Amino acid sequence: MTPLRIAQVLAVARLEMRKTFFARRGLWIYLLAFAPVLLFAGHSFAVLRIHKNWDFGEDTTVFATTFQFFYIRLAVFFGCVGIFMNLFRGEVLDKSLHFYFLAALRREVVLAGKFLAGMLTAVTVFGLSTALQLTALFAHMDSNTLTTYFFHNGGISHVAAYIGVTVLACIGYGSVFMAAGILFRNPIIPAAGILIWEAINSFLPAVLQKFSIIYYLKSLCPISVAPELPPPFSLMAVNVDPMPAIIASEPFTWAFGMVLFLQWPLKPSSGRYWRPRTRFTMSIAAALMIAKNCGRVMANGVRTHNRSLMRSAEHSRVLTLRN
Repeated sequence: MTPLRIAQVLAVARLEMRKTFFARRGLWIYLLAFAPVLLFAGHSFAVLRIHKNWDFGEDTTVFATTFQFFYIRLAVFFGCVGIFMNLFRGEVLDKSLHFYFLAALRREVVLAGKFLAGMLTAVTVFGLSTALQLTALFAHMDSNTLTTYFFHNGGISHVAAYIGVTVLACIGYGSVFMAAGILFRNPIIPAAGILIWEAINSFLPAVLQKFSIIYYLKSLCPISVAPELPPPFSLMAVNVDPMPAIIASEPFTWAFGMVLFLQWPLKPSSGRYWRPRTRFTMSIAAALMIAKNCGRVMANGVRTHNRSLMRSAEHSRVLTLRN
């Protein structure tokens, strides 16, 4: 990309961030994002003022449960719906999208600028909310407990993991909803379908579970949800076959690449442009092929690891018999 295109992308992003941050129709996103902050702040206030009993393990487990069930599945989900779907659909409804093209901007430049603005907005709002939730959670704890947790029990990595999961959730859901806003006239219908698919993810076969965003987000969460929850919720919060962190972060890059591919001006040999729906089908096919190959690589790695364990166990048994 040339310096001129980069400058145009940044200009579009600055313009869109002003409209996104200060839009009246987006005030409900702030309420949805910062509602858990009030919850944990109220708990800390009750502990400090009323001297309510508290338990560190219980508090962190409650935060993990709230983070997985409400914040990621509902707050970030619907927040990305409101931010990313309005980037193009709102311009179409307001009949103002043509102003960008009157300024001689290529459509991939407009797409990149709008996506950058939406991503920065979502990451700023929900990332700040996650940091404030953790601050409110730890506000009533003494310094010795916090020092032991952060420097001896991996507390810093837990905080970084929560913020990282929030950022990846904004990128993943934002990419999907921006693609829905480009491809469909009424993006609420695909958003409802995605919500149902994400909700029933834990009840699907292991192969189908990998074609969702919440599956990889749960694999990256540092603390597991308490198993004493009622059966439907405990099943929804646990991954039977969790992904390693390195592999679990890759699908979010594929989601962004799919959105970029939808609007990039590619010409086949016939000289005609591919339509967005054709590109969407090709992107899904490529994602299925990549997932299939990753599954084969993981299966081969598991088989090799099991064989090495069997060989080491057999070797240990032979040495024991000899002795």
